[in-house]
Amino acid sequence: MASATLLKSSFLPKRSEWHAAARKSSNPQPVAVSFTVRAGAYSDELVKTAKTIASPGRGILAMDESNATCGKRLASIGLENTEANRQAYRTLLVSAPGLGQYISGAILFEETLYQSTTDGKKMVDVLVEQKIAPGIKVDKGLVPLAGSNDESWCQGLDGLASRCAAYYQQGARFAKWRTVVSIPNGPSALAVKEAAWGLARYAAIAQDNGLVPIVEPEILLDGEHGIDRTFEVAQKVWAEVFFYLAENNVMFEGILLKPSMVTPGAECKEKATPEQVADYTLKLLHRRVPSAVPGIMFLSGGQSEVEATLNLNAMNQSPNPWHVSFSYARALQNTCLKTWGGRPENVKAAQDVLLVRAKANSLAQLGKYSAEGEAAEAKEGMYVKNYSY
Repeated sequence: MASATLLKSSFLPKRSEWHAAARKSSNPQPVAVSFTVRAGAYSDELVKTAKTIASPGRGILAMDESNATCGKRLASIGLENTEANRQAYRTLLVSAPGLGQYISGAILFEETLYQSTTDGKKMVDVLVEQKIAPGIKVDKGLVPLAGSNDESWCQGLDGLASRCAAYYQQGARFAKWRTVVSIPNGPSALAVKEAAWGLARYAAIAQDNGLVPIVEPEILLDGEHGIDRTFEVAQKVWAEVFFYLAENNVMFEGILLKPSMVTPGAECKEKATPEQVADYTLKLLHRRVPSAVPGIMFLSGGQSEVEATLNLNAMNQSPNPWHVSFSYARALQNTCLKTWGGRPENVKAAQDVLLVRAKANSLAQLGKYSAEGEAAEAKEGMYVKNYSY
């Protein structure tokens, strides 16, 4: 495998390495240990893809719900969970005229990556025509973490390299792996370490196979805790994540981070303003995220459509070292889905609603959004306890 020296850093070695160095030297001083970040033959492409997705005024449409979760969405509008209905809805999303003006990447479920639209065109080709990079969800979901406080870990590392290679051949250019941390359940040191290690191993494997990894350590909204507790936990989680990314020689210029915003727990009585969310979240970014990371693509995590957009807008009122943008699912799709209602005659109206939300978040990425004139429905919260894809 070809390697590229794209980033070199010096870290203080472990204590055992100091002792080893001391035994070999008459002047026992701590020695610097350098490592070489390797991204294989895809290094230039990874950097280019990440920068393209993190382009001004654009963000990511997350439409990677599993078939089971997609079924729940369809059931909410009275439709059966069939492949034909999933295909019809996904066709509506990817073929919205002009979507690429606001959306730079779309995360797909495996079925969608290999699926065609109702018109017989490959979904991937429709996205590329709109200058939207196709992405792919590669994790295999959350399962109970033995030895923890009723916490979870994300499975899917087995066979990941071959799957990533196949997804690349199918046209995917970035990947997503979602793991979660629960504040009410601790979080335990075990759960945090497992989440960080899994994300790092996935990121290294994805880069080796040409896919820009979206690193998603989601801190769930569940709980009554205040914003300070969220900040405290997020600092620990992100520190662990970036430590293990470095340990696994992940090239920071070729990743995208998809974190939660720093907000109070969903059941906290004291709510935070967009300005408070922005202040805490940006403080966290500056403390934990290297400027080499090209894009921070926030998840909405059950916030209302308008709330997610207002918070993003508040974070972009002054220049940031990174592209601070969005990777929203429900916060882009909720009103669109209800408008469609499974009726062919409503497709255009639903696409128009999708474009309205995409444009709103595009403006928020540029720090130019105003909530004036937003519909009441767009202000309804979408929090679901223990939410899973």
